[in-house]
Amino acid sequence: MALTLDKLVELLKAAGEPTRLRLLALLSAGDLTVSDLTDILGQSQPRISRHLKLLAEADLVDRYQEGAWAYFRLKQDGEAAMLARQLLDSASSADPVLLRDGERLGAVKRARAEKAQSYFSRNAAEWDELRRLHVNDRAVEAMLLKLLGEGAVEALLDLGTGTGRILQLLEPYYRRAVGIDASRDMLAVARANLDKAGINKASVRQGDILNLPLDGAEFDLVTIHQVLHFLVEPELALREAARLLKPGGRLVIIDLAPHALEHLRDDHAHLRLGFSHQLMEEWLAKAGFRMERAEDVEPRQHHDEALTATIWLAVLQAERREEARELKKAGGI
Repeated sequence: MALTLDKLVELLKAAGEPTRLRLLALLSAGDLTVSDLTDILGQSQPRISRHLKLLAEADLVDRYQEGAWAYFRLKQDGEAAMLARQLLDSASSADPVLLRDGERLGAVKRARAEKAQSYFSRNAAEWDELRRLHVNDRAVEAMLLKLLGEGAVEALLDLGTGTGRILQLLEPYYRRAVGIDASRDMLAVARANLDKAGINKASVRQGDILNLPLDGAEFDLVTIHQVLHFLVEPELALREAARLLKPGGRLVIIDLAPHALEHLRDDHAHLRLGFSHQLMEEWLAKAGFRMERAEDVEPRQHHDEALTATIWLAVLQAERREEARELKKAGGI
């Protein structure tokens, strides 16, 4: 890290105030709203918002919108973020103010977990039924890890993150990760799960996976787990994945193989009854990918309601990335 004198002074001024330093320490532990921070620090909302604005202007924190709520977190990349982490590492772990903030943060996270558990409990019957229909989760996850290998991932994007399970499963392999989901209730569950697992290098955000407010060529790996069968045009999600991946980046799709359970359309909003290898390979090729592997994972028990899952692994071809991005702009396939 090499900062100019002016930039270094600017960053130190932004961080060098007690409340703002406390905010950086709290936001290093995960995503929080202004309301969360107000409860923890016991200060007014306008005061907290003003401090957050200064930190954001100094590029020390990220802000993103989720419905009516704005979430903040310590920035993960860049020289400013590196300096912030150095400052936080220099703070005493026995400092009484930081210890008290940590206790209050724990209370906020416990309340978040209770709310998420309440939602999950209300929907437990539906989740259990779907899990019975699908293959053995352990077999799918074991195959996923086998296909990905042991290489490190700089940046992971999980589209349709749901409960955040993929973010938890792949945590040893990535440096930072983002999970996207359209449901605020599911994001609450995902945040609670990440909190419980102590995972701070992943965040979750609300968004439309077909049109994400993220920079292109930002991620090394994109995962789409049991999402495509809910989409009217699943191939559009592959095009968006191509836009967001770096050249040579990998895409992993986990979804259902073709089946005949028509009741899933009405009972669980499935718009597609699985995907064949041929169809998926055609879609991937049009989006600029080269198919690497396709593996079927058989159901845990074979019965009339059992479903097979397929894992597709594809690589974005460098020469096709610009073409895929232009196709997205033009609205064509």
